Amino acid sequence: MPSADTAGEPGAAPARRARSVTMEGMGQPHSRTGGQPELPPGQRLQRGWPVTHYGPVPKFKPERWDFRVFGATADGEKHGWDHEQFTSLPYETVVADLHCVAKFSMLGAEWGGVRARTLLELAPPAPEVTHVMVWAEYGFSSNMRLADFAVENAVFATHRGGELLTAEHGFPVRFVVPHLYAWKGPKWVRGVEYMTADRRGFWEERGYHNVADPWREQRYSYQEEPGDGPEL
Repeated sequence: MPSADTAGEPGAAPARRARSVTMEGMGQPHSRTGGQPELPPGQRLQRGWPVTHYGPVPKFKPERWDFRVFGATADGEKHGWDHEQFTSLPYETVVADLHCVAKFSMLGAEWGGVRARTLLELAPPAPEVTHVMVWAEYGFSSNMRLADFAVENAVFATHRGGELLTAEHGFPVRFVVPHLYAWKGPKWVRGVEYMTADRRGFWEERGYHNVADPWREQRYSYQEEPGDGPEL
C-alpha cells in the first residue's frame, strides 16, 4: 500500500482503512517448485499484462455510475452505492494470481479494492442463496457459486500494484476471483445478483465451463460433469 503522502497523487491507492490479505485457501497455488508458484495445467507464465476483452471499452461517467446488490437479499431490498460511496468502502489489498483461459497466467499481482466479503456483510444474501451473478457494462454477466464468490481473496479491484486500473483493464472496477479462470472476473462491473438457483452467464452460455477451475482445466462446457451447472 502507498503511504499517506502519496495517496493523493493521481492513480495512487487511497489511504483509508487499508489492510492486506495474502493468498489463502482456494486462491493459493497448489504447490511450489524452487520458490515459485506452480502454474495450472496448460498455462504459460505471462510477464506483461495483455488487454483481452469482448466488445468496446465503455466510457466512464462518474455522475451516472453506481454499483448495486440485488436479487435474493436477506432484507428483500436492493442495495446501492454511487461512485464516491463505493470508493469510500473499506479498501483492502490481496496478492493473487490471474489465470486466463487463453492459457497465460500472471503470478503475484497486488490488487486493491473492496473485498467480496465486505459486500456480503453490507448486503447479506438470503439463507437460500446458492449462486451469484456478477453483472458488468453492456449486460455482460458471469455466474459462480456463492462459496466461490465468498473466498477471502476475491476482490472488486480498483487498483493494481497501487495504481488505478486503466480503462482497458477494467476501470473503475473489475472483479478478481483468483482461483477461477479470469473470465469469471469481469471488467467494468456494475453489480451483483444473489440467486437461489444457478443460471449461466455470458460466456457460460457460449461454450465455456460453468465452474471454471483452472487446476482442473475446466475450460469448456463439453467437459462438464453432472452437477457442474444447468443444462445448456
